[in-house]
Amino acid sequence: MRADARKNRDHLLAVAGAAIGEQGVDVSLRDIARRANVGLATLLRHFPTREALLDALLHTSFDALTAKAGALETSSSPGDALVSWLRDCVGWTTEYRGAVVLMAAAIEDPESALHASCVTVRAAGARLLTRAQAAGMARTDIDGADLFALVEALAWLGDQRSLAPRADRLFDVVTSAILTSTASSDTHEEDRPRARN
Repeated sequence: MRADARKNRDHLLAVAGAAIGEQGVDVSLRDIARRANVGLATLLRHFPTREALLDALLHTSFDALTAKAGALETSSSPGDALVSWLRDCVGWTTEYRGAVVLMAAAIEDPESALHASCVTVRAAGARLLTRAQAAGMARTDIDGADLFALVEALAWLGDQRSLAPRADRLFDVVTSAILTSTASSDTHEEDRPRARN
């Protein structure tokens, strides 16, 4: 890609990220183009669909979550690693209001532009869960699909302004239900999610 084309693409992504952070994933593509001082046709030339735009925007974050899971597999106790990754995953999904709804749909739709990224993130979490289960630190009657569904549910709570004050406490409730008593006692205070404003 030529340098000027990459610069234009990066500018569109920056503007789109700000717009989605403010208004959610349903923000008008026309509004994003207007904010970026380009025509809608220019935006669509770079990103032909809303999902293609979101995939490009979220790709870096998906990669970071996958990389963090890989690092946690060797650097933390299995229980702490799982809770730390879950906290980061839930926290990230609330940065882009409504993204969790698209993720939930994309995971079931192989034709979605977001499908591959969502599957990769789900697999990363599943590995952390399996490791915690093997160490006797997580219940064994859930799998990676259940874990991803819990991330979606917790992220949905964070998207609801009236429920957001409960999100941290409910995160603790959910992780306590996933972990065994041994893992729960190993989870330190600094591993708990911080209150969001």
